Amino acid sequence: MITKSEQRFIRINFITIVVTLLVILAGGIVRSTGSGMGCPDWPKCFDQYIPPTSVSQLPADYKEKYVAGRVKKNEKFANLLEKMGKHDLAQKIRNDQSITVPEEFNPVNTWIEYVNRLTGVALGIFLFITAYFSRIYKKTAKRILVLSIFNIFVVGLQGWLGSIVVSTNLTQWVVTVHMLLALVILAILIYTYTYARHLHKERSVIMYRILWLKGFLAFTIVITIGQIILGTEVREVIDTIAKSLNFGARNTWVAKVGDMFIYHRDLAILVAVCNFIVYKMVIDRFSGKAWPLMTANYIMITLFVQIASGFLLSYFSLPPYAQTIHLLFSMIMFSLQYYLFLLVYRTDTYKSN
Repeated sequence: MITKSEQRFIRINFITIVVTLLVILAGGIVRSTGSGMGCPDWPKCFDQYIPPTSVSQLPADYKEKYVAGRVKKNEKFANLLEKMGKHDLAQKIRNDQSITVPEEFNPVNTWIEYVNRLTGVALGIFLFITAYFSRIYKKTAKRILVLSIFNIFVVGLQGWLGSIVVSTNLTQWVVTVHMLLALVILAILIYTYTYARHLHKERSVIMYRILWLKGFLAFTIVITIGQIILGTEVREVIDTIAKSLNFGARNTWVAKVGDMFIYHRDLAILVAVCNFIVYKMVIDRFSGKAWPLMTANYIMITLFVQIASGFLLSYFSLPPYAQTIHLLFSMIMFSLQYYLFLLVYRTDTYKSN
């Protein structure tokens, strides 16, 4: 029997998962519209809590001021990298002249980036609330409490890394790590949500072998994560190409990416095939309204949206809305796959005595 306090935690946890996906959606809009540098400083925006809407509201000498601040922050980051033994990366950041080029003020980009930051603040608040209500599991399921608290530190690291993304002018590998941390936050939330929901339930038992499904689903999740990483790197290359062309000649961007885009496309085919196999394995083992079957159905819908948005990106000059949809649904697919894995993991094959 799930108590009222446990039901409250489960609801809050689910809401936090939704808010996390909204943060990812906001981040996708920022990337697709080129608004990443809409606010040159962090956590404020042009040294204000409410961003300006016109040049007249900007601080005096704001370009020189924020370039100097960015260089100072990057020097601290480079020193940290050197302590970690990453001397080449540290020197690359120090010698990156693009950091000294100030961004022109664009009120639309500024407010898009500002809203993105507000969603990040909302996520932090909900993670604190989730951790607070997880106290009820201190004796019955301590891992829920520990992971909920740990997630606060992860999102804090994510926020700090976000400031580095801004100060380094969207340095490629930093953006990739930023994306990976989003996956970690999602995975922790999905795990605590699923664990809390099934804490008082017996393990499911079916008549069919389940081991192969568990293993193949884990493999599918791994290549999906690899595809997300590769997609992020493709996007970073496209950002570089777009800047070099002053955001013109959009129809040539994909062709200029090179082999990395081909790898991303080919791996997408493997991801699709693996998801179809997982779906077939699930429908062979589960029936009716079983949650694994329903989750597998959602995965197939998500996969269709991913394929459609990928087609639009490849053949229609990377429309911004398709970029955002592609990013969001890649994260939704990972979430559904991981949730399905947790459901299947607690399922056993019936053994007659």
